Amino acid sequence: MNKLTEKYSAFIFDLDGTIYRGEHLIPYADKTINHLKELRKKIVFVSNKTTGTVKDYHSLLNGWGVNVEVNEIINSTLVTKNYLKRNFKKDSFFAIGEDSFKYEIEESGFKFSTDPKEIKILLVTLDRTLDYQKLEIAARALENGAKFLAANIDDTCPVDEGEVLDAGSTISALEKRTHRKLELHFGKPSSYMFEEIKRKLNSDLSSTLLVGDRLETDIAMGNEFGVDTALVATGVKNFLDNSNGYSPTYLLKSVFDIIKDID
Repeated sequence: MNKLTEKYSAFIFDLDGTIYRGEHLIPYADKTINHLKELRKKIVFVSNKTTGTVKDYHSLLNGWGVNVEVNEIINSTLVTKNYLKRNFKKDSFFAIGEDSFKYEIEESGFKFSTDPKEIKILLVTLDRTLDYQKLEIAARALENGAKFLAANIDDTCPVDEGEVLDAGSTISALEKRTHRKLELHFGKPSSYMFEEIKRKLNSDLSSTLLVGDRLETDIAMGNEFGVDTALVATGVKNFLDNSNGYSPTYLLKSVFDIIKDID
C-alpha cells in the first residue's frame, strides 16, 4: 500500500468536476485540500473554464472552506491573456464567450468588435449564451482572415444536471462552416497552460500528481509532459476504451482518495 501524500510533494488539481461540480463542492474536497496544505504540499488549481475570473474562483473556493490563495489558481483566460499580450498589438477581437471572458480580454487592452471586416482575432470558449448570430460573425471573421484561437477545447462542461456543450463543439461547427482549422488553444492540455503551471510550482515535477476528471485534457496533459495522473469519477463521463491512448496512473472515486491508502 502506497500513500499518495507520501509519494508526491506537489499536486495539480482541475476544478470543475474534480473539486466541485456545478454549484456544489465534491464531498470532502475541502478536507482533502486542507489536509494537503497542512502537510505543506505545493498545490496549483487549474481550470479550462472561463465563465469566472481567478478572483471569482478564489472567492468560490474560500466560501466552501477550501484553503486556497489567489496566486494558486490558473484558468485558461489568464493563459490566453498572457499569450495575446506577448504576441499581438491590441488588435480587434471577437469572442464566442461570456461577458466575464470578454471583459478580461478588453481589460488587457484589446478592442472588442462585431464587424467581421475589422476582427483580427477570433477567440472561442464556453458560451452558454451562444446563438446563430455569434456563430455567423465568427465564421465571417474567419473567412476574412482572422486568427482562429481558443481558450479551451473541451467538448462539454460538467454541471449539476449532467453536461453542457463547451468550446470544442463550437470549434467543430466553425471548422466545418469555414474550412478553417483551429490554430492554437491555451487551456489543458496545451504547452501554454503547462508552462504557466510550471512557473507557479517552481519545483521538480517528477514528484507531482495531476488530478482531473477528463481524459482528453487533464490526463492527456500529464501523459504528454511526463507527469503522473489521477482520473476521478466525479466529473464528465470518460470512455477508457476510446481514450486515444491516454492513460491515468491512478483511477480514483474522488479527490478524497488522495488522503487514503490505495494500491
